[in-house]
Amino acid sequence: MNKIGIGIGLTVLMFVLSACSPHFHLDLMGEEQIQEVVLIKSRVKEKILLLDISGVIVSSMKPGVFDKEGDILSQVYYRLKKAAEDNMVKGIILRLDTPGGEVTASDIIYHEILNFKKKTGIPVLALMMGLTASGGYYIASACDLLIAHPSTLTGSIGVISLFPNLEGLFEKVGIQVHVIKSGELKDSGSVFRQMTPEERDVFQKIVDEYHQNFQDVVYENRKDHLSLEDLKKIADGRVMTASQALEAKLIDEIGYFDKALKIILDLSSLPEANVVSYTYFPKRKTNIYATSLKSKPLLESVGFRDVVQSLKSGFYYLWHPQLYD
Repeated sequence: MNKIGIGIGLTVLMFVLSACSPHFHLDLMGEEQIQEVVLIKSRVKEKILLLDISGVIVSSMKPGVFDKEGDILSQVYYRLKKAAEDNMVKGIILRLDTPGGEVTASDIIYHEILNFKKKTGIPVLALMMGLTASGGYYIASACDLLIAHPSTLTGSIGVISLFPNLEGLFEKVGIQVHVIKSGELKDSGSVFRQMTPEERDVFQKIVDEYHQNFQDVVYENRKDHLSLEDLKKIADGRVMTASQALEAKLIDEIGYFDKALKIILDLSSLPEANVVSYTYFPKRKTNIYATSLKSKPLLESVGFRDVVQSLKSGFYYLWHPQLYD
């Protein structure tokens, strides 16, 4: 048999094998358009949306290679918008697993949830996973009811300000930085030198103001459950177990997903509903606990260096030790 005949034979063989062999699609890059996936099917058309917020809440995190959309702000905004446009969505379970994050990013998500509720009248329930601290709790405060898993850590009502100081390192390697400024406080918080007492006082006042705003948010949403005096006693940055948070009246219930689903159905006046999720990875999102590439633990998916770089000098509703977990 000549070379042409062998080539034709191999081509035919490959075609036959490909026609009868199984096809595999790893779904690594995801779909081009976001998909609605049914996680729990019911006999009715109504839906409960499961919306996840996980990882450190920052708006400056660089997207990963498998990311199909922007930062956490755009992810939450788009899903809320999509839910508002679907007349069959009757409730949302906001599932949180986050140590918090940027003051502004946390506040924006909080207000988007409030706006969604006001616009649609649809109830939103917070379901706290392993950690819902600081900015995570700030966001949860916008929900109609707060449920924590028995092993949840939550609370951490407080503000932390990060201002790295590299002066000692620069001295060791022989680097000098010359700063020309218009006023004594223009380079406040610079990484190139020690912070002065005056600068520390300026930043402390900012931290105190943000802390007061945090307490105002919590009190506005929990004033039917706890007094302002009791809130101030626990608004010192401490984290709490679920049972401690329940006793302090920071949450309403302790339970698992099935309890959260029953409650959101009651709030929505529904006997049953489909539980759905919006995802770019429909082949990975097969049940309520299945994850996509996007929902890997933050430090595992983007690396510790990326987290540190994203946490620029500034102010955070953040339980900081979580970064070093």
